[in-house]
Amino acid sequence: MPKMPISSHPRLTLSLAIAASLALAACSKTEAPLEPVRAVKLLTVGVGSFQSSHEFSGEVRPRVESRLGFRVAGKITRRQAELGQRVKAGQPLAQLDPQDYQLAADAARAQLNAATTNRDLAAADFKRYATLKDQNFISGAELERRETTLKAAQAQVDQAKAQLSSQGHQAAYTTLVADVSGVITGIEAEPGQVVSAGAPVVRIAQDGPRDVVFSVPEDKVAALKPGSDVSVRSWTDNTTLPGKIREVAASADPVTRTYAVKVSLDAAATPPIGATVYVSPKALSMVGAPVIKLPTSALRKEGQGTAVWVLDKSTMTLKSQAIQIATADGNEAVVAAGLQPGMQVVSAGVHVLSAGQKVTIYQEKTAQSTAAAVQDATRNVASAAGTAQAATLPATK
Repeated sequence: MPKMPISSHPRLTLSLAIAASLALAACSKTEAPLEPVRAVKLLTVGVGSFQSSHEFSGEVRPRVESRLGFRVAGKITRRQAELGQRVKAGQPLAQLDPQDYQLAADAARAQLNAATTNRDLAAADFKRYATLKDQNFISGAELERRETTLKAAQAQVDQAKAQLSSQGHQAAYTTLVADVSGVITGIEAEPGQVVSAGAPVVRIAQDGPRDVVFSVPEDKVAALKPGSDVSVRSWTDNTTLPGKIREVAASADPVTRTYAVKVSLDAAATPPIGATVYVSPKALSMVGAPVIKLPTSALRKEGQGTAVWVLDKSTMTLKSQAIQIATADGNEAVVAAGLQPGMQVVSAGVHVLSAGQKVTIYQEKTAQSTAAAVQDATRNVASAAGTAQAATLPATK
């Protein structure tokens, strides 16, 4: 067997060493980089007072609003009422074409005249036959027939009078008049339109007390009782008026599933009809109640609920704590369960943290250090400016 040259031994040794190092490197696992320790902002859980109150948007409406229409059918020839116009009782609002009803009244008048003539003739016959009966020229039965004829003629006269009166009323109904004093709040028919009897033509808000109408959800309606106090705030000038609940709807609205509540106000200080107001029922007020509140930046979604990060001081790590949110107080969330006073909760950047992560407490820079940094920067700028100016000066001998 031939021997290898001596000069090839170092090369073989180097090759074996490289192969061994590569094999060891392939078999060993790379260590994961250490997760950086984050600085987090903390807040200490404490008990505060509830500041907000339940406020509902409402509208000022008339207590009595009537939809007026003609009592007879016909074509509208004129409409005197305008939206927002103030009218008095008995003032004309609209007019139908009265020609057909006037003709019917004339026909009834003619029938009355005919019935009156027949009655007068029957009365004259009865008088003449009564004289003949007194002279025993006719029998009593004949006189009774004349009396019956007179009574029938009189009944026809009464019928014609009633018919004439009815037709006269029908003709008068072609003019729509206001039955109360108030303000026109709606127009539902225009001239040239043919309307049926009773069809709404105008809406009129009767002068008098006003109501504030607002809606509440089903979970709040049980606390509102007629006679309880409310506070009404005007949207235009923020003036506040006292009021009392007058009526609570017995059933929910089929569309919104809310309950309408009516509040009575003093007529002298009531805002105008249609004004927007905000209603705060005293029965739903929670102002001053002790609660635990958190900023919304501390909350995060976990499964089907809400959770926060709580600091474990012994290990300086984070753990997830599930909480229940009751309601909102301004820009803060009111916690119903899950936290105790004294706990430290992460208040910002909660979505980049994980359970068990080590953290440090974020320290805000003080105003003094900021001022010192500004002074150092100013001093450096001034020094650099002086150096640049010296470099530009000509050299002197």
